[in-house]
Amino acid sequence: MRGLTPLQGDITMVIGARESWFATRTPSGPGTIRFVLRGDDLTWEAFGPGAAWLRERADAIAGLRDDLTGFDDLARAHPLIDRLAREHAGLRFGATGRVFQPLLGAILGQKVTGKEAHFSYVRILRKFSEPAPGPRPGLHLPPEPEVIAAQPYYAFHPLGVEQKRADTLRRAAAVAAVLERCTDAADCTARLVSIPGIGPWTAAEVTRVAYGDADAVSVGDYHIKNHVTFALTGAARGTDEQMLELLAPFAPHRGRVCGLIARAGIAAPRFGPRMTIRSFARF
Repeated sequence: MRGLTPLQGDITMVIGARESWFATRTPSGPGTIRFVLRGDDLTWEAFGPGAAWLRERADAIAGLRDDLTGFDDLARAHPLIDRLAREHAGLRFGATGRVFQPLLGAILGQKVTGKEAHFSYVRILRKFSEPAPGPRPGLHLPPEPEVIAAQPYYAFHPLGVEQKRADTLRRAAAVAAVLERCTDAADCTARLVSIPGIGPWTAAEVTRVAYGDADAVSVGDYHIKNHVTFALTGAARGTDEQMLELLAPFAPHRGRVCGLIARAGIAAPRFGPRMTIRSFARF
């Protein structure tokens, strides 16, 4: 299950070395899917009204539909990426087929530290979720978009979310049904960035998970431009423009290169103090 990366405390999924669970809201209703790896064989079973939908795309969720065509040749153009591609040959981009679920976390991650985003994400899940179908204790469904859209912005303050992100989240939730009908990553990106408060960074964070978009690059991220620049050139700092120039030869696998760099733990040197962690829950 390399296609899903859970946050600690994410009650919608459990990712283990040999067994993983994923709960979501499908077009057919709530559903849970369980993946089990025995040796080299991956099997799955699904539960709830959405079970048939999940079984139909189980291989995509697990990353088995990820298309690496042409990537080996592109990777050979850079010694580091060539080595990382071989060392992490099992890295795959899963495609959940659900948009609002990763969009919730992406909006909460806008312009704040990872810890702030995690604080809000976990609390929103625990406040607005409900138990998922199936036998896994403690597993919950993501919130209903309609429930999120119906909340006043100040309902999110105790959960660590200020008005700007709360309003963006509510706007996105109000059109979630339209977003879920997007045909591909390009269509979804166009619709997402048309929503006030959502830009390329948020769209990339969503399409990478929902569509397994291996070319999605999180432009505007506080750290990624530096990590990519450092990995590919040795320079400690870079701009989004420099990052995109460096990644251009790897299209349509630019996001895959970013993923390999992250998986290998390559990071630019840190300088100065870290960002201050705020608490909107006190406001």
